[in-house]
Amino acid sequence: MGITRRAFFAFGAAATGAYLWSSGNRPASAGTLPAEPWAEKLVTAAKSQIGVTLIYDPTYSKISYPGGDVPRLMGVCTDVVIRAYRDGLAVDLQKLVHEDMSRAFAVYPKKWGLKRTDSNIDHRRVPNLRVFLARRNAELPVSTRGLDYLPGDIVTQELPGNKTHIVLVSNVLNADGSRPLAIHNIGWGAKMEDVLFTYKVTGHYRFQG
Repeated sequence: MGITRRAFFAFGAAATGAYLWSSGNRPASAGTLPAEPWAEKLVTAAKSQIGVTLIYDPTYSKISYPGGDVPRLMGVCTDVVIRAYRDGLAVDLQKLVHEDMSRAFAVYPKKWGLKRTDSNIDHRRVPNLRVFLARRNAELPVSTRGLDYLPGDIVTQELPGNKTHIVLVSNVLNADGSRPLAIHNIGWGAKMEDVLFTYKVTGHYRFQG
């Protein structure tokens, strides 16, 4: 799902500088990137969460299926991506991941000790999304060149303590035009920030749904 509250505060102070920017107070942009129509819808839906999702809360919650969600005020990094696909493309990652895990449970990570699928949480875990996206042939090479990442791309990262994170690439460039900003929730709610290479990139995906 992402970092726990304890792990987040453990490294947060060291990384504060990377997270100073919110929707109304972000670094000057060098411009925007063109986006495919589907990607533009996805990015717009992700941006719409800024100022709405204000809390990072990794608490396990029972939610409805399909289309289940926790209150929009809160969520984790994966919820930014899940909500963007639902709102922008009418694609329900909860349903898709659950169905794929039901068919091929053995290929998904076992780090949580589960013996069966759990539609409340499976889609909200970064390692599960990585397997799902790879199985959908959505995986792209990991690059150190910022402009290889296009609007609507999904990027996974490794945080301190081997914690996982996920961001959605926006169509807005950073101040020097070297890379796009990313939309994510790492502790202060949904924000758009220059964090694409703040942490180690572990995966790069382009999934139209």
